[in-house]
Amino acid sequence: MGIKSYARARAIHAMLVYTGGCNGCDIEIVNAVFSPKYDAEQYKIFLTWNPREADVLIVTGPVTKQNKKPLKEIYKAIPEPKLVIAAGACALMGGVYKNIHGDIPSEEIAGPVEEIIPVDAKIPGCAVRPEDVLAGAVSALPKLLEAK
Repeated sequence: MGIKSYARARAIHAMLVYTGGCNGCDIEIVNAVFSPKYDAEQYKIFLTWNPREADVLIVTGPVTKQNKKPLKEIYKAIPEPKLVIAAGACALMGGVYKNIHGDIPSEEIAGPVEEIIPVDAKIPGCAVRPEDVLAGAVSALPKLLEAK
């Protein structure tokens, strides 16, 4: 077993992808979940920006038409087994961007995450609470851990 395989088998690597919106959920995930208060890293959950290292894909924001194809490509690049978590009202149903006409008109929204790629866990909120992000991740982990 190589060092990369050894490390991947003993830790969970999460990749955060923003597909549009206000960035509120991203801020909560990066600045709260991975902060000293919640410290996801103590449980060997690490943030990565490389899809080839990721086990979990966390998607925030409504999926805009511009981001639909890149999201599918990132999903395909993540090795099996993988989990997808849709975080926030925008990722689940388009949120406030679903029916507006302004910076992101409704015709620019491709849809919620589950219409673009398969979703294993859904975390509601605007913005999501760190406790809910951790609970949502834990609820989906059995699928990932069985396959590792």
